[in-house]
Formats: sequence, structure tokens, C-alpha cells
Amino acid sequence: MKRQETMVGVAIAVAALFTAGFAHGTGQDKVGTMSFPVACDPKVQPAFNRAVALQINYFWGPATKAFNEVLARDPACAMAHWGLAVVNVDNLLAAPPSAKKMAEGAAAVAQAKAIGGKTARERDYIAAIEEFYRDHDKVPHPTRVANYEKALEQLHQHHPEDPNAAAYYALALLATHSPKDQTYAKPLKAGKILEAVFTAQPDHPGAAHFLIHAYDYPPIARHGVAAARKYAAIAPDAPHALHMPSHIFTRLGYWQESIDTNLRSAKSCDSPRCELHALDYAMYANLQLGRDAEARKLAARMIAWSEAESAFVGAYALASMPARFALERGQWAEAASLKIGSQTEAAWAKVPQAESVFVFARGIGAARSGNALQAKQELQRLRAIHGTLVAAKSAYWAEQAEIQGRVVAGWIARAEGQNDEAVAMLRAAADMEDRTEKHPVTPGPIAPARELLGELLLETGRPADALAAFGAGMQREPGRLRSLYGAALAAERSGDKARAKGYYQRIAEMTRGATEREELRSVSAWLARN
Repeated sequence: MKRQETMVGVAIAVAALFTAGFAHGTGQDKVGTMSFPVACDPKVQPAFNRAVALQINYFWGPATKAFNEVLARDPACAMAHWGLAVVNVDNLLAAPPSAKKMAEGAAAVAQAKAIGGKTARERDYIAAIEEFYRDHDKVPHPTRVANYEKALEQLHQHHPEDPNAAAYYALALLATHSPKDQTYAKPLKAGKILEAVFTAQPDHPGAAHFLIHAYDYPPIARHGVAAARKYAAIAPDAPHALHMPSHIFTRLGYWQESIDTNLRSAKSCDSPRCELHALDYAMYANLQLGRDAEARKLAARMIAWSEAESAFVGAYALASMPARFALERGQWAEAASLKIGSQTEAAWAKVPQAESVFVFARGIGAARSGNALQAKQELQRLRAIHGTLVAAKSAYWAEQAEIQGRVVAGWIARAEGQNDEAVAMLRAAADMEDRTEKHPVTPGPIAPARELLGELLLETGRPADALAAFGAGMQREPGRLRSLYGAALAAERSGDKARAKGYYQRIAEMTRGATEREELRSVSAWLARN
């Protein structure tokens, strides 16, 4: 046994040599360069490398198939069962796995333990994933994720030469990062670990993938550009690898790059949730460039959502895309009349954080088109959703629903002529939103509270305050078209013609050829006069 463990350690230490013949495993797909030595039948090692690469690229279906193919060739490969357990974790940064996936994952862990890891390293990997599934019917998801992080930290400490242990530990650090911690201690720690892997193995898909997640925050997003520009080339046959760069592109306002990579991702997706997620990001970027016709085409491509298909990710995109399309264009009556879609109310009730998007958009739309009564009804529903999320101990999404409720309440106050109260409510909502971060499922808030505060201040004759609000908002969400246009108007009305011209010129450059919105036509007219 000791000799076997020594040989595995040597294989890890010379990873560059080991991976040379297994860059893409046994398949023809290009999913990155992985070396994950296991003490199974040597003939299945290339297939195992490929299976891990598929998993680390979040290519769930092919990864499941690949690990099962390893087992078919070597039933005594305990680590193939470990791989299936990791696949069933799904996206550690998103919603908890379904009950079905939890059961399947726990069963895979049991199989891995029954066979037994053949080295101390394999046993450490199996022990780590066991913490995620341990007592899953009794222990809350956040507690199990925290336990998983601790187990992966031990794995990393015991096997510092293993780049894969480093990558999985870094991901767990991101999963336990609090959205309220704006020191970004855990993301920066994860980034440091991953940068070392990325430098040593620049084609390691996990290093590039998780680096993008680590830096998916406004103040540190610039550190993720290298990984974002590289990841799609590392694993061009993995749809998620094509999508992920847009997380950094969105943070920095690189809209065309986001559109290009998301359209490639959507085209190659093998599941509704994958395609919807990519389309949501692509629509967001198109709307920032004023390309409403292109955004409309993407909305038309929304595919039917099956309740069995990752309800959270798919449902969120189905809710957010029509909401964004109305709100980004300032079509308030259209927003007020948004329908909940073809899904049943019972289906949406399973994903209240997605339903709140529809309700939020309708509330703003109703209030800003003069229908205070409907807006109050939408606010009542938002508060009910907030209560549901609090009861479910979904703290992050409960807070998002509270922010949405405050925004709608502010616009109701505005509709009723209570301007000072409206400003106070919007400012409180913006301050609350600034103290947290967006969820990875979304490119950004459906309508940023600080941007909406700027629009309210403009409407109520306070252009200097509005300009400050728009400027602060663009620190977090750079390159947003509504913020740029609002800042241009605010500067113009404040008498700062030079600053207004700078904003108008930037808008004109961004939206060249886009003429559908009245605001863009007014930008052209202003620049022609000045």
C-alpha cells in the first residue's frame, strides 16, 4: 500500500508530464487538461481524467456518463463513485441539490466507502465529500457546506502537491463566503490558491473556472480578466466554460464580449437551464448596448421550463428576461402587465426568489405608469414572498425581496406625491443593496436600487443629487446604459455641459447603430447641437 501511495504522489508531482497524453481524455471533446491520478485500473486513468474535467466544467450529464463508463470498465474504482457524488452536488455556489440528487449522491458516497479508497489521498477525498451528504435529511445545507469546506481544507493541507485538492478547496471557500463581507477575505484567499494552480497549469479548467467566480465582485473583478479571456479556449466544448467569462465581462462592462461568449454557450448547451442562463446574460448585455431588437429575439428563444430541470436556475432566467426587457427600456405599462408565464402558480411557488422578480417588475411598472392600486397589490405579494423566504431560512433571497419591496414602496410614494418619503425609501433600499452582492445566477440586479434612486431624484428636480447617485451606482455596475443616460441628463440639468457631453459621447459610441429607443435618438440630437 505504501508503495502504491508513493507512486500516486510522484504522479501528482510531475503533473505536467502525466497530463501530456491525456489532455482531453478518451473522448474527442476539448474540456481542458486534467491530471487526477487514481489507484484504479491504469487503463481507465485517461477516462477518469476526462470525467473529472467534465465535472469541473459543470458539464453534468456527460460527467455522469463518463464516471459510469469508468465503473463499467473497473467496478472496483472507488473514486469513480466519489466522482458521481461530486456531480450530484451540482453547482456548489447555487441552490442546494434536489432531493433526488442528494439521495443519489449519498448512495455514491456509500459505494465509495464500501469499496474503499486505495490510498490515503483517495480516502481523504471520499471523507471530504461525505461531509456534504452526512445527515442531509437533518442538517441544514449551509452547515453541511461549511463542514465540507473544513474537510477540503484538511485534504489540501494533507496533499499540498495536488492541484485538484487546491481547486476544490478554493471553490468551497467561495461557497461559504458571506455576500455581506465586502472585505472579500474568502474570495481573495481562494484567488491566491487558484492563481498558483493557474500559473503552474494554465490549461487546468478548474483553476480558470473558479478564478472567475473568485473575482466576480466589482472591486476585484479586474483580477479575473486573464482567466476570463482564457477559460473558453481551455474548454471550448463545455457550454459552461463558454458562459463563465461573461461573469467578469459583465462586472467590467465588456458587453460585446459577454454577448459573443454567451451566444456560443447557448448554442452548445445540452439542457434548458444551461441555455436559459446564457440567454439571460446575453440579453442583459444587449440591452446595455441599446440593441433591443436583438434582446427581443433572445426573449423569443426562451424554452419551456420543466420542473424537473433545475427549477432555480431555469425559473430565474424565465422570470428575469421579460422583466429586464421591460424595465431596461423604461416601458412601465409593459412591465406592469407582465404575466407569470406558462408555468402554474404551484410551480412558481417552489421558486419564490424567481417569482419575486416578476412581482418586483410589475410593482415598479404599475407605480411608474400611475396605477398605485396595482402597485400596492404587488407590494403585498412581495411581502408575502419575503415571509416565505424568511420561513425557509433563505436569508440572502429574503433580503433581496426586502430590497425589492422597499423600492416598490418608494415608487408608490412617488406616485402619491410623497416625494421626500419616496427618496428616503429608495435611498434606504440602495444602501441595503450596496451592503450585499449579487448571486452568481444573475448578471446583476433586475433594476439597481441606486440607479432607480437617481431616476427618482431627476424626476423630483434634484439633478446634482441624481448625478451623485448615478456615479455611485456605476462604481458597482459600470457601463449600464440607463445609468449613463441618467448621469448625462443630470449633468446637463446641473449646468455641467462638459460632463454631460462626455456621457452622451460614451453612450453614442456604445450604442452605435441602435435607434429603437427614444433616449438614443435624443442623444444623437443633443450631440448634433453641441
